[in-house]
Amino acid sequence: MKVIALKFENYRNLNDDIITPHEGVNIIYGDNAQGKTNLLEALWLFCGGHSFRGSKDNELIKWDKNYARLEMRFYGQEREQKAKITFNGRQKKIEINGIEKKSTASMIEKYCAVVFSPEHLSLIKRGPSERRKFIDSAICREKLQNAVILSKYNRILSQRNSLLKDISKRPSLEETLSIWDEPLIKNGAMLIKKRIEYTEMLSAKASEYHTGISQGKEKLETKYISTTNALQNDTVEEIEKKLRKKFEENRAEDIKTGVTNAGPHRDDIEILINGKSTRQYASQGQQRSAVLSLKLAEAGVLRERMGEEPVILLDDVLSELDAGRQNYLINELKGCQVFITCCEQSNKELLKDGKVYYLDKGVIS
Repeated sequence: MKVIALKFENYRNLNDDIITPHEGVNIIYGDNAQGKTNLLEALWLFCGGHSFRGSKDNELIKWDKNYARLEMRFYGQEREQKAKITFNGRQKKIEINGIEKKSTASMIEKYCAVVFSPEHLSLIKRGPSERRKFIDSAICREKLQNAVILSKYNRILSQRNSLLKDISKRPSLEETLSIWDEPLIKNGAMLIKKRIEYTEMLSAKASEYHTGISQGKEKLETKYISTTNALQNDTVEEIEKKLRKKFEENRAEDIKTGVTNAGPHRDDIEILINGKSTRQYASQGQQRSAVLSLKLAEAGVLRERMGEEPVILLDDVLSELDAGRQNYLINELKGCQVFITCCEQSNKELLKDGKVYYLDKGVIS
């Protein structure tokens, strides 16, 4: 997967322009608040039409304009392709190879990328929900069916929790719990199995990347922590049995608290460096390296599943990393197209082969 050209018009603070990036490493250099992250966001939007910063579509349009347009030529699926996104207020128009598409999801099948931004450090610094979100986002991008399973589970969980709250007022409703338990167990077991399989693949690849980034000084481990004691080699049927048993054991507590106290919505992913929790014991640089390794591993899993290297977008990735780790990211990620933003002039001078773009007040040179 390679971006051949990116054109932007009325997009955020960027001056209308077109860039033709290097097929290897591209460094986007400049002071803060000049538009570097905006450029990475434009590249990411072709993954599915949504900003990795959570921005609304109308926020992508330059303040004095009524529309914004992004166009990309890229090489993927063994041929050159074109994609276009037009934002017009709350309207969004998607075109792929000249054909208008009804949904932004259609772009996921054509173009793929992996992004790291400083916000992703929340994977380590915040609670389990951030880590579950990371895994769920990854498995949903792999297969649409996984997104369907996750959506069903969350919908049924919400309905079961509403019923649990009502039981405290009307105890006779307890006998209707089984109506929600079985579909929740079936979808929950499939979700847990998908997460465990993905975490296993992710852990192996993240460990390899972290060995390279840390120059062999650190060992990274990633483990799936199940509230229902689901194990790596369990079948979906075995996980169903464990979920069913846990629900039975927790029924009184669930009714008392008004929430479902066990299941994939309470699971976690443990991230360790040299056997110690990254959240409790890792330095800022180690935490950043660990998250980077996970994101690069995500790209590796995508490569295996899709048969192509995803584009890698690294936003403000080099700060708090020593020279050895910076050099690895700039010069040792072979075979894939990489875009890296940075502020320090010394960072761009590490680049051995590629392109450097300078961004100043939205103007790219």
